Order: sequence, then C-alpha cells, then structure tokens
Amino acid sequence: MSTIELKNVSKRYPGNKNYSVRNFNLDVGDGEFIVFVGPSGCGKSTTLRMIAGLEEISQGDLLIDGEVVNNKDAKDRNIAMVFQNYALFPHLSVADNIGFGLKIRKVDKTTRQKAVKEAAELVGLSDYLDKKPGALSGGQMQRVALARAIVKSAGILLMDEPLSNLDAKLRVQMRSEIVNLQKHLHATTVYVTHDQAEAMTMADRIVVMNQGEIQQIGAPWEVYNNPKNLFVATFLGTPPMNTIQAHVKEGKILSKTDRVLVDHLPGDFAEGQDIVVGFRPEKAQVTDNSDQAHFTGTIQMVELLGADYDLHVKLEVSQVIIKEATDKRFEAGQEIAFNLDSKDLYYFDKKSGERLVTEND
Repeated sequence: MSTIELKNVSKRYPGNKNYSVRNFNLDVGDGEFIVFVGPSGCGKSTTLRMIAGLEEISQGDLLIDGEVVNNKDAKDRNIAMVFQNYALFPHLSVADNIGFGLKIRKVDKTTRQKAVKEAAELVGLSDYLDKKPGALSGGQMQRVALARAIVKSAGILLMDEPLSNLDAKLRVQMRSEIVNLQKHLHATTVYVTHDQAEAMTMADRIVVMNQGEIQQIGAPWEVYNNPKNLFVATFLGTPPMNTIQAHVKEGKILSKTDRVLVDHLPGDFAEGQDIVVGFRPEKAQVTDNSDQAHFTGTIQMVELLGADYDLHVKLEVSQVIIKEATDKRFEAGQEIAFNLDSKDLYYFDKKSGERLVTEND
C-alpha cells in the first residue's frame, strides 16, 4: 500500500512569529494506524492537512512511498480524507454521495456502481443507498463519509476528528467499526483526535503533541506506562495522573510541608531539587489501617462510574483522585487511607517537566 515520512516538517503561517508545527519527524509504515492526539491548538490537524496537501509546508520534506510530495496537489497524493462535518451533499442520495468522487473522475457508470455497492456493504449501508442524508442518523452519515473514502481505493486514509459530532455510545461503536475497516482495507491511516480514549483504543502507535511539537511516540500502553515527561503523564489517562509537588532533602523526598513522601532517593537526584511525584489513580491501595498508611485524607466527592468509583480526596499535601471498585461503599466526608508501591511512582523535574530516571526504570 503506502508509507509516509515527515522529515523536520514545520509550519508557520504568514505574519505569525511562532510556528504552528515545529520539527515534526515521523515514519508511518505500510498499513499502520497512527493517531495524533493532543489538546486544541497543538498542531495535530495542521500536520494532517500538510500530509493531505491542503496546507503548504514551510520547512522540511513530506514523502509518500519514498517520493517527496511537497509540491504535489492533494488530488495527486493517493489519499482519501474523512472530515469531522461529513461534507455530504444534502440533495444527493447516499449512493450518489458515495460515488461522487468517482463521477467527477469520469469513472464509467458500471464500475462506479460496483464500487459504491461494495463500499456500502462494508459500512452497513446497503439498505440506505436511495435515501438522502437528511433521513440518516449521525452514525449513518459518518458511514457515508467513510464509504466515499473507501471507493477512492487510496493507499492512505486521513481522518480529522471523524467521531466528535457523535454521542458517547455511538462513538464507542464507531471506534471499533473504523478499526475493523482499517484492518480489512490495510490502508495506511493517520487519525486526528483530542479524545484520548479514541487514541488509546484505536492506534497502533500514538503521537502525543503539544504546542506544535511531538512530545512522545509509541504504542498506547507504552506511552501510558512510560510517559516521557509531565505533560504526557498528565494528559493521558482518565482521570489523569495525580501529582504532588516535592523536593529533595537529606536523601529523602519531602512534600512542600516537609512530610516524608519517599524515605530514600530512587535515582540520582540533586540535593534541593524541586520535583513532581506522580501516581496513577488505579494504583492507590485503600487500607483500613490508617496508622500505617502512606497517605490519609478526606473524600470530598464520589463519582460512580459503573464498575468503579472515582474518589476525589483531599490530602495534607495535595488534592488527588483514586479509583476504587464499587464493591465497597464510599461517601463524601469519609476519612480514607491508602498506600502506594514504590514501583508505581513517577518522578519529574519540576523545571523542565522531564521524567527522571529511577532504579525501577
């Protein structure tokens, strides 16, 4: 199929001092599913649009199948694109919407009808080909947009926030449908989202972006469990990683109130160094033995999420969220105690935000 290479790609709009995307480097393998994820304004959609040929590249090179395509028009890049807003023609039937691009390219009617029928079957729209978009649900309209991309038979599939207009239940359903479709087509896919659940569940690899720069690239489990810096650690995860401001003093890690958090240095930390200690909500081990617990606090809010609670806990040193199963009862105002295993702690330099190497790494 197709490969994509971005080599030191940057984008700066005329009149702007700052770059929207800076020094972006990425190799996308044949048939790989890559997801760009990050907060609004981080440059993920701009990068996708540069791959598509809808934005000019200010610096660097974009290669598709080993060929530099910086100056190639979008129509000549062997790509298909699915947008957030579906971009359907309301006066055309589903079949005509799916086959519109083929008609513009003057593909003969028989070939066009065959391609439309096959694409509609793939996305479950065979019974809707004569309907207009106004008679469809949001999920069905998104399937029309997917089918329109499929009939192009492009080697590369680009998707820009395709599920953001759907309700939560339908998003979950469409996530699995898109993943299965991508595997069936073996299309090299780049997918943009701000929704980390989409990134974590759909991608072969995720590219975490912030302020126009790549923060980390890796398999979802790898990035979640081994965040490179504080931004990645606190961006990925729902709820996000808990953080406690701390400093190094006399071979120990102390909180801002000089409470001992860790009684030995797990790495080569400098005396007086300001650091951030982090832990995932699911790693807290609630205990009834408050006298021996690492942390004690007061539950301020209880969020019931089906199989789990998210407990918002006020500690002496910080406000944290811990995740507990619903086989126990928790209430706001209740005192709670919990422990943490040293291997579940993360350490970051406060100034740079970079992850600090420890004996557990």
